[in-house]
Amino acid sequence: MAIRFTVRKEATDSRARLGVLETPYGVIETPVFMPVGTQATVKTMTRHELEDCGASIILSNTYHLYLRPGSELVEAGGGLHTFMNWPHPILTDSGGFQVFSLGKLRSITEEGVEFRSHLDGSKHFISPEKSMDIQMELGGDIVMTFDECPPYPADYQYVKKSMDLTFRWGKRCRDHHHRADQALFGIVQGGMEKDLRKASAHQLGDLDFPGYGIGGLSVGEPKDIMYQVLDDLIPEMPKEKPRYLMGVGSPDCLIEGVLRGVDMFDCVLPTRIARHGTVMTRNGNYTIRDKPFARDFSPIEEGCCCYACQHYSRAYIRHLIKAKEVLGLRLTSIHNVAFLLGLMEQVRQAIRDDRLPQFRQEFFRDYAG
Repeated sequence: MAIRFTVRKEATDSRARLGVLETPYGVIETPVFMPVGTQATVKTMTRHELEDCGASIILSNTYHLYLRPGSELVEAGGGLHTFMNWPHPILTDSGGFQVFSLGKLRSITEEGVEFRSHLDGSKHFISPEKSMDIQMELGGDIVMTFDECPPYPADYQYVKKSMDLTFRWGKRCRDHHHRADQALFGIVQGGMEKDLRKASAHQLGDLDFPGYGIGGLSVGEPKDIMYQVLDDLIPEMPKEKPRYLMGVGSPDCLIEGVLRGVDMFDCVLPTRIARHGTVMTRNGNYTIRDKPFARDFSPIEEGCCCYACQHYSRAYIRHLIKAKEVLGLRLTSIHNVAFLLGLMEQVRQAIRDDRLPQFRQEFFRDYAG
């Protein structure tokens, strides 16, 4: 096995658990948040800044790297770890979500998906086997099966058809993948339908993947529906395998996901909102470019140990962003990534101390306020 996952502690007051995920490029403590480096970089941040923030694993995007610069070039450059100078674990997604987000620019068949590039309109085709070839060339530690992500809302028959296709594609991915130093995760689909989610979990469980993604959530549905899906789904998933909730990264969803038994998360949220001047704090998000911060010489968040908060004021960062200086976006990105990674460390400590529900209550009180 390319990875080894060990559950170190199970909470007595929730489904939360502490784990250790061992990979060829390092050990990850779970629950974990993975910053997203879509194009082989977490936007505006260097490797050392990510390390200083506490990142142990990052995610890169198969679709985007296939189009530019090309997985063959990345392989020639030594694979993603060498190419991007990140000597720690990397997860690559399958490209399925990005392809299906293209809407009218793509066409789905049993064999795969034909689509036109959002960059230049050129025509491409990705099958489950092609997705595996690309990800083997990229060389991440954890790779994902090619899946179809149904939209929200969608009718029952469409979701079932999509779930069945995802299962068949997952089996083809498993049969084609042959890189021994990579772990291939299956992806559970089924929309918001309890019976379909259960069926998908059991079908994929029978294929015995070393880990499982939970796809098709955080696609526009209300959060309470997402939480209900997790409540119904998690008990049906293998207890000894890591569970990865894909595309989720807001502080409230991270805590709620952990309480329900999720081990891994990823999202572009912290760097995306940072580029618009929005920062995360224990007392909620705020937009630092707003006028009230023009003469505010305090840090982004009092008590934060990140590089941005230790060296610069809100007034200075606001000035940089208003002046369209890249440093401003870098500092807000550093803070937001550090905030989420620090939050996950607090969550792990709360599980160790058997007080995660209390931590949730305290955090939400401050965050909502």
